[in-house]
Amino acid sequence: MFEKKKIKELILVSLVADAYCLGAHWVYDEKQLENLDINWDELNDAKSLWHKGKKAGEFTHYGDQTLWLYQFLQDKESFDAKEYIKYWKSQIEIYNGYIDSATRKTLENIEKGILPTGSDSTDLSIVGRIAPLLLVSKTKEEFFKNVVEFVKCTHNSTAAIETSKYFAKLLIEVLNGKDIEAAIISLKDEFDAKIQSYITSAIASKTENTFDAIREFGPACGIEGGFQSVIHLLCKYDNLKEMLINNAKAGGDSSARAMIASIIFMAKPNRTLALIPQSWLGIKATII
Repeated sequence: MFEKKKIKELILVSLVADAYCLGAHWVYDEKQLENLDINWDELNDAKSLWHKGKKAGEFTHYGDQTLWLYQFLQDKESFDAKEYIKYWKSQIEIYNGYIDSATRKTLENIEKGILPTGSDSTDLSIVGRIAPLLLVSKTKEEFFKNVVEFVKCTHNSTAAIETSKYFAKLLIEVLNGKDIEAAIISLKDEFDAKIQSYITSAIASKTENTFDAIREFGPACGIEGGFQSVIHLLCKYDNLKEMLINNAKAGGDSSARAMIASIIFMAKPNRTLALIPQSWLGIKATII
């Protein structure tokens, strides 16, 4: 459907965005953010206790799980949710990073034989992990189906499923050459009133300071707040580094926002890895 090179660039930019956000990820206090021992132009060691011990260039658990999906798909021609969840479980069982509530609940569901296995989490982060599914999707319809099946593996809530559908459709529109803001608006009426309101308020915020906008929407992990913040970033910025820095400075669940925004941003046909600072790439360029 799309060139493998372009798809790999999308996967890589999502991983780089996550690695960049590691430093300030889940730091919420405004005074702490202002005084954080961070070089905002570079990758940093994790400052929050949730990622204690993680060093500059490593991923949060979002990036780690994105990489697992990519690795799982390496020898596959299609996405099989049952096989993927077996692989995911085998990785989680030996994982020494943060185990979030969606993961814990999914593991409980697996043990109980519940299908789909996913928790009822409404966290935004799952949406930022969808890019590898493009590798095994021959049509946009197959991609949309794969996205929903993937999301249900760990985040089986209506909010997570509908949000993933929206951003999957937006990704395809932008990959096909549509202007980002025009695509955001054109898809609005295909979704419910809640998503429509998110989009309307987010677009209206594009002239606002990013810190203020994200703090007003809510910098936490949930879709409500995070959805609007992603749209704000996409409508406000035409520079990837500037977008990621200002997003990270707003604190909270910066990685969930950054991973989605960076994939959509990089999906424009004329955008390449040259937009990512070389020092941020590190060994990531050899991963994919």
